[in-house]
Amino acid sequence: MKQPVGAGGTEGGTGRFFIGLVMLVAGGYLFLNNIHVGHNIRFGFGHSLFHVGGFGITSGFVLIPFIFGIGFIFYNYKNIIGWILAGGSLLMLGFGVITSINFTFRPMSAFELIMILILLVGGIGLFLSSLKGLSTSTDDNE
Repeated sequence: MKQPVGAGGTEGGTGRFFIGLVMLVAGGYLFLNNIHVGHNIRFGFGHSLFHVGGFGITSGFVLIPFIFGIGFIFYNYKNIIGWILAGGSLLMLGFGVITSINFTFRPMSAFELIMILILLVGGIGLFLSSLKGLSTSTDDNE
C-alpha cells in the first residue's frame, strides 16, 4: 500500500514541514530584528571612503571625475569617456556608502540568543527533514 504524499512530494510529514517553517520564520525574524544597522560617522567630504595605494580617496575626489563626466556627456552624449567617468564615480560613491555601514547586535541576554538560535536552526532542521522520506528501511516484502 502506498503511503500518502507529504511535504515536497515525499513521505515526510506535512506537520513537521509547517512547524519547521513557522520556527524558521520566527527565528529569522527575531535574529534580523536584533541586528542594529548604523553608519560610520567618518563618511563625508574630507574623510576617506577607501584607500588606493596608501592614498585616501574622499567623496570630494570621487565627485571631481563625475563633474567632468557630466560635462562631457552634455557636450556630446556619445562620448564614451564621459559615461565612464560619470558611471565610475557613481559606482565608487555607492561603494563608499555601502562600506561605511556597520552591523552590530543589540544587547540581549544569553537566554534570548539561545532561543533565537534554537528557533532558527531547529526550524531549518525540521523543515529540511520534512522534505525527505520518513521510512529509512527498504523492506518492501510486507
